[in-house]
Amino acid sequence: MVSQRHINQHGLFIGIDLGTSGVRACAIDQQKRLLHQCNQSLPEPQCNISDQPQPNGQQPAQQITQNITQNPQLWWQATLQVLRQLFVQIDPAEVLGVSVNGTSGTVLACDAQGTPLSPALMYNHNACQAEAQRIAQIAPAGSGAQGASSGLAKLIYLQQAFPDASRLLHQADWIAAQLSGEFAISDSNNALKTGYDPQQAEWPVWLDQLGIQRSWLPRVVSPGTVIGPVRSALLQNEFAQDQLNRNCQIISGTTDSIAAFIATGASQVGEAVTSLGSTLVIKVISDKPVAAAEYGIYSHKLGDHWLAGGASNSGGAVLRQYFSQQQLDQLSPQLKPEQPTGLNYYPLLRAGERFPINDPQLPPRLQPEAESQLQFFQGLLEGMAAIEHQGYKKLQALGASYPTRVISAGGGSRNSAWNRIREQQLGVPVCSAQYTEACYGSALLARRGYNATQTHSSSEPR
Repeated sequence: MVSQRHINQHGLFIGIDLGTSGVRACAIDQQKRLLHQCNQSLPEPQCNISDQPQPNGQQPAQQITQNITQNPQLWWQATLQVLRQLFVQIDPAEVLGVSVNGTSGTVLACDAQGTPLSPALMYNHNACQAEAQRIAQIAPAGSGAQGASSGLAKLIYLQQAFPDASRLLHQADWIAAQLSGEFAISDSNNALKTGYDPQQAEWPVWLDQLGIQRSWLPRVVSPGTVIGPVRSALLQNEFAQDQLNRNCQIISGTTDSIAAFIATGASQVGEAVTSLGSTLVIKVISDKPVAAAEYGIYSHKLGDHWLAGGASNSGGAVLRQYFSQQQLDQLSPQLKPEQPTGLNYYPLLRAGERFPINDPQLPPRLQPEAESQLQFFQGLLEGMAAIEHQGYKKLQALGASYPTRVISAGGGSRNSAWNRIREQQLGVPVCSAQYTEACYGSALLARRGYNATQTHSSSEPR
């Protein structure tokens, strides 16, 4: 990473990642080199937890709901802070494009000028239980708008609770709008959980049955589409001393998880990314969309292709239950991937799995007992590799492409023995990603969107 002030005559691109705990930004050049990265922390969202009866009134069981909100102005102030930090390290006059990603399903209600009239309902806000029940009765089973944490469930609530508002924006939309002044544009990835149909490229007619006011819905463009230049008021005020390029273009963004996928460099059909974090998340580029609501599977549009994936409850959190980091570091060099344990574990923290097996009562399988800590550790890793393989096979059975190679991200990707175990299970090459930060993926998206516009402009007849 280049830490000194950098001037690149061929242009620079900025990616902004809006996370729960902070805002991150980075700058890259036309050669995709990461020049500098910085971050600004955010206060924790407000969270109120309550027990509510099931909306249909048929079941006595109580459901824990989380009302999780955040002041969107905090995002904007943090965004300004990271940009100012970045402008100390790069020449803002060389910045050609900026793109923003945000947490999927985080939305707010605004007026026509983009002034927030509601707090932001965060991605994990799941208090819209009654609204989710209505959606389940009307929406297609494969829609990404299912569930109480979906953008659509929140939209139904916001229309009732904030009648003076006139439009809905997703987190990434609102920050991009602050930069561009265009307060009625979203991208197809962020809009997916609000009911947008990426296959037909439209807001579907079934939304009318839910009473959705179409005037609230943003115009949807593909990720990486030029929205417009940075608004002049910012050049005159917030960025006046930084001399930001007045021709800098704001490029439509995507969700944080898609941006992290883009960061790995995966771009061709069959290229897949497995995130080895607390949970096990897999995504593969497919030549056609797939959906299976029972497994939590739906597809995002990614350029000319589709991105399908699923998330298992297995993952690094299980390892943390049994081993300290020191133990993991000591045992990893002793692993013997070429000598499988045959333990056939299904590692879970507790009963319940959704993908690749849909069974809320599925118990962890950690028998027979291993002969040593080392064998137990390897058995857990083999079990997770088997789940990963089963997950990709499930996606293939639903119509997606089976991986031609798997790129690893997350903390577990640094374990070379685990990668060899996975390679044996998957039957395809496994490698580690050089970049996995969502802000880097957004910077790539800004570069791609800007360059596509320049290519189109240069090819037009003069």
